[in-house]
Amino acid sequence: MRAGADMPGRIERLPGGVAMNIAMTLRRFGLRPAILTALGRDSQGSDLIRAAEVLGIDCSYLYRSDDLPTDRYMAIEGANGLIAAIADAHSLEAAGDKILTPLSDGRLGSESAPWAGPIALDGNLTEALLSQIARSPLFAKSDLRVAPASPGKAERLMPLLGDGKATLYLNLEEAGILCQRNFESAAEAASDLLERGARRVLVTDGGKAAADGCAASGGVISAAPPAVLVTRVTGAGDTFMAAHLVAEQRDATREEALDRALRAAARYVSGELAT
Repeated sequence: MRAGADMPGRIERLPGGVAMNIAMTLRRFGLRPAILTALGRDSQGSDLIRAAEVLGIDCSYLYRSDDLPTDRYMAIEGANGLIAAIADAHSLEAAGDKILTPLSDGRLGSESAPWAGPIALDGNLTEALLSQIARSPLFAKSDLRVAPASPGKAERLMPLLGDGKATLYLNLEEAGILCQRNFESAAEAASDLLERGARRVLVTDGGKAAADGCAASGGVISAAPPAVLVTRVTGAGDTFMAAHLVAEQRDATREEALDRALRAAARYVSGELAT
């Protein structure tokens, strides 16, 4: 598809976004996630809440703004994968730390009794808020799992790179942007990120081998995803992250968790639901 092209196709409107994609996958694995985000008091926000609640996702802690619209994301995909995408996350950025209120007011935690479970963090947040999260006592006991929303926002994760408590999920391009260099493989990228202070990092590379780098557990391991016919790509990384989180919650080894996450992502891009 060339610039300026006008092509026939199909347009679908689906509930999504990084956090929503992760939450939907967690539900398919039997967990009951809660969403912390910002939505407008518009029809799009109401539709998204209804869709999430039908799926069993807890929306009781999200922030609804009276003056900000619900954010949207548009992806154009072809037979050769993702052609282009536009992420309008301006409302989430403007809401700032309002979305974190349930973690501080006692509903989910407080500074004296911080949330001690897993948190999947969406990289659409501003760099200032991510820096705040890296230092905040509200996240001192959490199992923090972080994914950049896109390669264009990968640099926002820099404050979390050496904080010692976050697990980063990146694709090869995002890893290269974060390290400001090109990598030949996911294993090379994971190794470099560990040297730069990362505690734990997962790096994927499409249909090629992915890597899990852990400073405390023997460095870098790799595994290749199963070969499948690709029918969609948007949301594959979110599916990988959610499946990996679930596997580790169920006491899988590093090797088992990486394999299960790769298989779940492969099923997703082939058009199946990740289970």
